[in-house]
Amino acid sequence: MKHLPHSRPTARPLRGSAAAHRRQHGAFLITFALFMLFLLGFMGIALDFGRLFVVKTELQTAADSCALAAARELDLQPGAVARAISAGGSVGGLNGVQFQSGKANQINIGFSETLVLPGGYSAAFSDNKAKYAECSYALTGLKPWLLQAMGAFSGNSAYANNLSVAARAVATRAPSQSACIIPVALRWDTGLPAVGQWIPFNPGQAKSGNMTWGNLNGSTPASTTEADMLSGYCVSPKPGTIYTPGTQANKIAEVWNYRFGIYKNQYDPSTAGHPDYSSFSYTTTTWKTGHDAYQDFLAKRLTFTACGINPTACGLGSGGYSTVLQTPALKANGADRRIVTLPITSGAGNYFNNQFACMLMLTPLQPSTMTSAFEYLGLASDPSSPCKGSGIAGGTAGPVVPTLVR
Repeated sequence: MKHLPHSRPTARPLRGSAAAHRRQHGAFLITFALFMLFLLGFMGIALDFGRLFVVKTELQTAADSCALAAARELDLQPGAVARAISAGGSVGGLNGVQFQSGKANQINIGFSETLVLPGGYSAAFSDNKAKYAECSYALTGLKPWLLQAMGAFSGNSAYANNLSVAARAVATRAPSQSACIIPVALRWDTGLPAVGQWIPFNPGQAKSGNMTWGNLNGSTPASTTEADMLSGYCVSPKPGTIYTPGTQANKIAEVWNYRFGIYKNQYDPSTAGHPDYSSFSYTTTTWKTGHDAYQDFLAKRLTFTACGINPTACGLGSGGYSTVLQTPALKANGADRRIVTLPITSGAGNYFNNQFACMLMLTPLQPSTMTSAFEYLGLASDPSSPCKGSGIAGGTAGPVVPTLVR
């Protein structure tokens, strides 16, 4: 009988031997590589999608500022849409993206008469109907950072696809909770004047249909009136009393006439108030109709028209004035200074239904008589009001301000 050879068991490395360590080391490397792959994937997701979140926030800031700037111009007047596109594009484009390294310049601006869904806004919209402005931004072609490495490591090219992000915002004009006014009150006991009507400012003959000084901060000194005339006084439209200040000194005329670019000395923006873009003065001599000067004023603003080459030519033959800013200075230093908001009062000395008037300052203030004139442009809360308030949004009676609604 033939005996089979004795079968010997396969030799295995003893625990703790060098061979066993080499095998365990190889398994650890494979496990570590798989772990790093997953870790790289999670890091890629966190880093690249975190980057998208930052870019989305930057684009949303650009869209919000664009929509607010565009809505501010929607006063239903001729040229409103063109002004809104210009303002929205300029302001929105100032915002940086890609961690502020680039500009948000891919923009669409559209308009609508009502709040509608995305896609319902058009850049070709009537000036007298455009009430809502929509701005949308999109940034495409964003190369992923770590996900590209993930794609190369895994062999799946989808990880390296370009990314994109977008944002949009819609704004309109709505009454504010507060109004920044000048210390002048329109007294109108019955009804309201017609839009375009000229109203004299003659505090010495205050009566129905006239205008007078009026502080809303509970103070009567002339110095308070001067300070409020220089920079405006912001107040919430709630029931209150119109305080008639004491005797006005010539200083108030000086502060008033800053808005017309007329100064007693050389203009210094660090010590004097800014002028309007135009200082042209409207009287029955310079404007024959005696009413409806607003559209002509807008045209003169565009060309930075001065009222004259000296104070006398601007209607100020007394008062010690010496300087009238000309076109280059008006263009460089001008601001929205002659379209103003002021309270409407009745004979009782209180707010008239807590309403505010939007008015155009027509002439400099005469220091000898303390008289001037305004043109009534309508209620400041009217959607077509040219008064572009800067108050807190969310009110019912204040001047209209741009408000985000989507």
